[in-house]
Amino acid sequence: MFAIISDLIELLDDSDEVFITKEHYGQREYVMRCLNTCSVLSLLFVLLFPLSSLADNTDLTRPLYLGQSCALTGPTKNLGLEMRAGLLAAFAEANQAGGVSGREIVLLSRDDGYEPYRAVQNARKFIDQDKVFLLIGAVGTPTSEAVIAITEKERIPFFAPYTGAEFLRTPFKKYVINIRGSYYQEMEKVVSYFVDTLKLTRISCFYQNDSFGYTGLRGAEIALQKRGLQLVSTGTYERNTVAVLGGMKDIHKENPQAVLLVGAYAACVEFIKLSTLRYSDSIRFSNISFVGSVSLQKALGEFGKNVIISQVVPFPWNSEIPLIRDYVMALDTYQHEHTPDFTSLEGYIAGRLFTAIARKVQGELTREKFIKTMEEVGRFDLGGLVFQFGPQDHQGMDTILLTSIFPNFLVIE
Repeated sequence: MFAIISDLIELLDDSDEVFITKEHYGQREYVMRCLNTCSVLSLLFVLLFPLSSLADNTDLTRPLYLGQSCALTGPTKNLGLEMRAGLLAAFAEANQAGGVSGREIVLLSRDDGYEPYRAVQNARKFIDQDKVFLLIGAVGTPTSEAVIAITEKERIPFFAPYTGAEFLRTPFKKYVINIRGSYYQEMEKVVSYFVDTLKLTRISCFYQNDSFGYTGLRGAEIALQKRGLQLVSTGTYERNTVAVLGGMKDIHKENPQAVLLVGAYAACVEFIKLSTLRYSDSIRFSNISFVGSVSLQKALGEFGKNVIISQVVPFPWNSEIPLIRDYVMALDTYQHEHTPDFTSLEGYIAGRLFTAIARKVQGELTREKFIKTMEEVGRFDLGGLVFQFGPQDHQGMDTILLTSIFPNFLVIE
């Protein structure tokens, strides 16, 4: 009994770092209430019932704990908060319908501030202390890159990261499951629009000076090379800053007609506003999906008139898609402080897809069977949005669409 009490206390010892919302009335929150009230009877009640085996992921009475490391503070916090809101809405909806074979799905979120070393620390806590079933909804390329070696070694699924980085796709990694198209695919779509449709030839790239930025830069170079072109200039800025002046000067030395931006919304807002005011109001700008579309649009206002964004999920306001109707209802019901946008929709899709796969597993739910089931079932229709997987294909969707953002979001046909 004392060993069990010790395990319970250890489970809760860093609970100030873990975000669990009021929607999740699972075992962990119940134990916390018992300990907070110092009720011996309540604690004994927990110990006497089979809910007490917290460490065993295969215990059918134990909730399914999933770990999310993302930015909940700092310049990119909106991305983490929205991704988390979508996941929470999906899991609250699933839990209302019985969870996975009666097991509640509980999302544990830790703040990494979009810094790789903190993401690694979070991953170790999720795996070693929380005994999570898998990691889900990580936000960012550099943070994902830092964690992926751990998840591959520990054979823990790294599910639906909010990044289109190529290293999560090539070479193939068994324990990585992507739901979205890659940054290479996004850049191909954007460059096709600028070059093939608008007939622009002088294109530059402003990118974040890390693995995220390099992936976007390489995608731009590949797409331009296919059309016999190359970037006329490049410029960079440092992650988690808005120090864009030096990179902006490098970009505009060559008078580009369009600038491909690979960065988070705060830095991209600064770059677009300053470029428009200092150089020209006719320059076109593009951003890839990671930028945080709604945050960018709101911050830019009228400065967004020449801005497009590539998207990897459907239009969040397209009520003709059953999944979108479900998403809007779930968000309004369980996360009503949030309004629809591309990022929370991606989180909701990730949560729905996890639940759909887990419910298809026959017998005991294990990580290996989860992946095998995903590969063998292959096709998952979430209500008008279809995902396709296979033994060597862990990317569910390839669709990319373009949106303009001013005065309102509009799909570019």
